[in-house]
Parts: sequence; C-alpha cells; structure tokens
Amino acid sequence: MTNPTHATDARTASLGSRYPSPQAPGAGLYTPEERLRRDSTAWTLVQGILAPVQFLVMAVSVALVIRYLRTGDGLFAANVSVVVKTVVLYTIMVTGAIWEKVVFGKYLFAPAFFWEDVVSMGVIALHTAYLAGLALDWPPRSLMTLALVAYGTYAVNAIQFVLKLRAARLQEAASRHRTTV
Repeated sequence: MTNPTHATDARTASLGSRYPSPQAPGAGLYTPEERLRRDSTAWTLVQGILAPVQFLVMAVSVALVIRYLRTGDGLFAANVSVVVKTVVLYTIMVTGAIWEKVVFGKYLFAPAFFWEDVVSMGVIALHTAYLAGLALDWPPRSLMTLALVAYGTYAVNAIQFVLKLRAARLQEAASRHRTTV
C-alpha cells in the first residue's frame, strides 16, 4: 500500500480523500511539480511492488488464520504469516512515508493523503497489538480474531488507495483531454 497514472502506484491508490488537496478545486491530486517528483522517484516503483506483495501475503495469511480458527490446526503457520504480514506492512509504511516526503514535502499526513494516512495508523496499531499479544502469550483465538480485524481495516485502507488512484487517473486524463481540445 506506490504513480497514479501507472498501475504500480500503490500510495496513490485511494479516492475520496475527504481532506482537500492543496491544489485549486478540480486541479487533481497532484500539482504539476508533485507529479514530476512522483514520476521521477524510485520510491513510486518501490510502493508499486510492495502493495501487491502485501496483498498477497495477507491473502495467504487470511487462509492460514481461518484454517486455524476452523480446525485448530496450523497455529504456528498462522502466527508466522501474521508476523510476516506485519513486517511487510511496516516496510510499506516506512517507504510510503519517504515517498510522501519526496512528493509532498511531508513524511505523513500530506493533505492529499490525510485520511489514508489516518486509517494507516489504525492498521499499524492493530498489527502492533497483535505482535504485543503474541509476545504476551494471549490466547490463540483472540490473536487470530485480532489479526482478522487488522486485515479488515487494512482492506478498507487498500480500497481508499485504489479509489484515489482511479480518481487521480481520471482527473489527469480529463486534464489532458481538455488541453488537447
């Protein structure tokens, strides 16, 4: 969870940020300068790679967690999968903050991604709570339930980013169309 005009832009993959962009109304998600920075930084590619990796890791982990909850088998594999998902989440969040700094000049909570970053903090908190519970030997079913809640929150966050990517693409396409007409 990153170039809104490219499928590899995971960080910009969220529509409907309710916090206004600093640009003029209808100007799009990025100023021309921000778009140039977005397109020229390697962090965009890093985010674009990490976002689908994180989703894939989560999908495998969900299957392992549900398997444990249904059968009681595979607790170790389920725990490992959640830890791996959490490490990937931390990685994408750190690199995403760097991306945001390069593009918008702020490590987090740039106006264009304010609400996505707010929800991301909740996702991080839930995953971190899982790690704390694992370290404190919480009951396995409680941990697995917490993991599913964390994953549900992550899914909401991922949808935010995907919708923003779509909105940014549509705005940029409309802008290009207006300038060619």
